[in-house]
Amino acid sequence: MQEKINALKQLLSENKNILITVHRGPDGDAMGSALGFYNVLVQLGYNVNVITPNDYASFLHWMPGNDKVIVFTQEEKRTIEITEKADLIFLLDFGQIARLDSYANTVQNATAKKVMIDHHQQPDESISDILFSDVTACATAQIVFEIIDSLDWKHLINKEVAECLYAGIMTDTGSFKYSSTTEKTHHIIAELIGKGANNSKIHDLVYDNFSENRVKLFGYCLNQKLLLFKENNSAIISLTAEELERFNFQKGDTEGVVNYALTIEDVIFAVFIAEKEGMVKLSLRSKGDFKVNEIAKKYFNGGGHMNAAGGISDVSVEKTIEILKKIFKEYKTQLNNTKL
Repeated sequence: MQEKINALKQLLSENKNILITVHRGPDGDAMGSALGFYNVLVQLGYNVNVITPNDYASFLHWMPGNDKVIVFTQEEKRTIEITEKADLIFLLDFGQIARLDSYANTVQNATAKKVMIDHHQQPDESISDILFSDVTACATAQIVFEIIDSLDWKHLINKEVAECLYAGIMTDTGSFKYSSTTEKTHHIIAELIGKGANNSKIHDLVYDNFSENRVKLFGYCLNQKLLLFKENNSAIISLTAEELERFNFQKGDTEGVVNYALTIEDVIFAVFIAEKEGMVKLSLRSKGDFKVNEIAKKYFNGGGHMNAAGGISDVSVEKTIEILKKIFKEYKTQLNNTKL
């Protein structure tokens, strides 16, 4: 760690034009990490830009610095120019260049030095000059905090920085309920609150800020679209493009839907399927030691964490459900014997 910190210090001493980017469809951890780090770097006088591959949920737009974020799909020419001029690029909360989607080639071909900070399994070391990887960390925001600390910049963690990092950790731990939440996590959270993070306000902005359409969509999912497979301890919720359009779907409206299926007694494995942007996307969640990242990788060209993963299906929603039914049967013994 110290060797990498020293190498990072050297890069930061030589380069002033910095770019921070995150994965497609950035979540709370991605944006919290990016904007938290952004708000530190600008205090030090760096020229910093935050670029996302596409837009993201409106309930994350409150974060300090959000008004400075540039979206690649909305300002492609400008983002390409900024990327080509960057001296140093931070890749946050992803380990594979493909996670940048249509922005990937621009970043990969950039001459800037690259630093990856991530907590997902099997990061691709070849795409970065320095890799900070900790798969035991509950969130990338936690690693960012530790890097800030190691750079002796903790005094720069003001209220704005603290609230961004808090949001990143809070969202990626399911409000601190996942097994990745450790004693270290709570110590860091305590420090962030001490630095001014308003934990109650942040929770309200993220979790208690639904539009009327989003509430109705959740109700429709639970009342009309929930499929239970009790003999396999599994559940599926699915939505077609037509159904999403019916509820005037906005970015982030289906965030957390899959977790409701997982709250059902005896359900170990839950899947949410949504037909978005011409693709059939899957969110996989599990309890105990059932590894959904392996299923995502094997069947849906995806990956992630042991209990939270994602993937893409190349067939329709209906056919994807049939594939999942076969998977449930294949893993029936393991699902019935999963340790919680």
